[in-house]
Amino acid sequence: MAEFDVDLAAARVAEQAERTGQEAAARFARTGPVVGKAESAGVTVEVAPGGLLTGLTLSRGALRSGSDALAAQIMELSRRATRRAGDRMHEVLEPVLAPDQLAELGYRPLRPDDPDYDDPDDYYRRAGLS
Repeated sequence: MAEFDVDLAAARVAEQAERTGQEAAARFARTGPVVGKAESAGVTVEVAPGGLLTGLTLSRGALRSGSDALAAQIMELSRRATRRAGDRMHEVLEPVLAPDQLAELGYRPLRPDDPDYDDPDDYYRRAGLS
């Protein structure tokens, strides 16, 4: 029976993790920051992947809608922007990580029939269908 070399296995895992990290860093360097954006009726929301709010712009008209309506609009736009940021992360990391790893991280691609999708032409371009 062959012995299992734990140190060798750990070194291989560490090497693979380092290589994957370098590939991901190179892709982020080419694409720039990954954000999700959504806007509607004078409100623009920008989030980082995972939903951290990084920008919020309100028009005077949006402020007239009342605090409850404005809060609901901001929450909905934040949800939509978060899905878009996840789509962008999926696009950037897809060549580096396995599909199950992307899913575990919560990143999945949006399809043109998804109401959160913002550019159907881009989906078809990425899929090689245009």
